[in-house]
Amino acid sequence: MFPVPLRDTQPSDSKPVVTILLIVVNILVFLYWKISLGSQEEVFNAYGLIPDQFHFSNVITSMFLHVGWKHVLGNMWILWIFGDNVEDLLGHGKYLLFYLLCGVVAALAQVAVSPNSRIPTVGASGAIAGIMGAYMIKFPHSRILSLVTIVFFFTTVEIPAWIMLIYWFVIQFFSGVGTLGASQSSQGGVAFFAHIGGFIAGIALISVMGPRQRLSSRGDLDW
Repeated sequence: MFPVPLRDTQPSDSKPVVTILLIVVNILVFLYWKISLGSQEEVFNAYGLIPDQFHFSNVITSMFLHVGWKHVLGNMWILWIFGDNVEDLLGHGKYLLFYLLCGVVAALAQVAVSPNSRIPTVGASGAIAGIMGAYMIKFPHSRILSLVTIVFFFTTVEIPAWIMLIYWFVIQFFSGVGTLGASQSSQGGVAFFAHIGGFIAGIALISVMGPRQRLSSRGDLDW
């Protein structure tokens, strides 16, 4: 079982305004469609990303849709743990652009692998995977306090960020490879290639975009 991250040990110098805004928007969108919009099928067919009926606008809207409470809260928790440090590194405006670009690349990666799929893809996990990739590159020696299960007991351990995030990526990669060649009817569930694409995009983009000037001289960014 993958360890459940609780918090990281990397401090931030600024308030994660955009991370908080993204969390609030995602939760409000989830509540809005649950209360005011149609059925899940209607909403996801209209605003989710369907590779067989590709519209770029749906790439963006799909990033703010989630299947249920477990889906949205799980994604937002991971965003909260890793997002503040990447936002602190990039600055608010650049960080928002980074988040959206990672989400776009993640969506396109999933479409490229299954272009004929008629199953809607939704969720912020592709964009968040990009943040995880950036975090791994810039803060590899940060430690992630995580909840782990040992037989019937629970305990917490601190895991180096690079180990946890590489382990997560390997799981996504082999899980994604395992879905290749599967029939369309059995491809529902996790969009593994969106995770893979987003993670790789985060690694690439953080190297290109670079830290904001105030943080560019901090030694811990080059680990």
